[in-house]
Amino acid sequence: MTGDSALKNLRTTVDISHQQGSKVMLAVGGWFHVHGGESYDYFKQAISNPTTRANLVNELIKMVDRENLDGIDIDFEHPRSIEDAQNLTSFTKELNEILQPKGKELSIAVNAKVHSVAGTEIHNVIYEPTMFQYVDHVNIMAYDGQWDDEYDAANLSAYSHNENIVNYWSTLFDTHGISKKKLVLGIPFYAQPEDPNSKQISYDTIINNNPEYTLKDMVNINGMTYHYNGEATVEKKTQLALQHGFGGMMVWEIGHDSDKDSLIAAISDTIEDRHQYTLRQEQ
Repeated sequence: MTGDSALKNLRTTVDISHQQGSKVMLAVGGWFHVHGGESYDYFKQAISNPTTRANLVNELIKMVDRENLDGIDIDFEHPRSIEDAQNLTSFTKELNEILQPKGKELSIAVNAKVHSVAGTEIHNVIYEPTMFQYVDHVNIMAYDGQWDDEYDAANLSAYSHNENIVNYWSTLFDTHGISKKKLVLGIPFYAQPEDPNSKQISYDTIINNNPEYTLKDMVNINGMTYHYNGEATVEKKTQLALQHGFGGMMVWEIGHDSDKDSLIAAISDTIEDRHQYTLRQEQ
């Protein structure tokens, strides 16, 4: 977050969001580092040493206070050893100990932990379950399953894969006595091409090509077949998450949505319908 342009964009986002009653949290980490290559090694080095870990925590707190942010989202992709998991837990705990008294939130993005083809647990990504007691939200990245086996775009984020993911995380949290309200199911707003050498396209691009494509999960555009989540699948996934007691939905990413047949609107409407149904049942 160096440079006037980046800070100006951040401050504009915070101002507009707060005017709308929305919260702004700064995501730390991600897949690629600004200087090239994966951000994994940079993040791992920072949180592995108690001194550098404390420095990172303090710098993040300074930014939260200075920029009037509502919290931090941790995106360390992905802890690959028990030592990584322990260090990530320490980092999360230390960050939470300062954020919570300030009334700020802490969330963490996690690998879905379930193989999209086999349906079994992925063991090369490791988390300490105790870590989840220190966060307000656990954003499950339930997409990019196309890479789990031999490349297959159809495995991007199929509903059946999400069923396995929801069952895995529900069982994990129930076993450790952690509230499932913390769980947030992530869904893609982009389409994966069958040719891995081609680029992904946004849901908005698909709908601009043909509004009727909102009813589909697979289309052919300019000779290329793409797999994605259409409106019906998004609604079905939202219902799945709510039925299992999850706290909500996460999307990657909001800029890929369409104004014409918004998936955000479909999620919101489904949540509202569920809320109204619950109220009627209680009455």
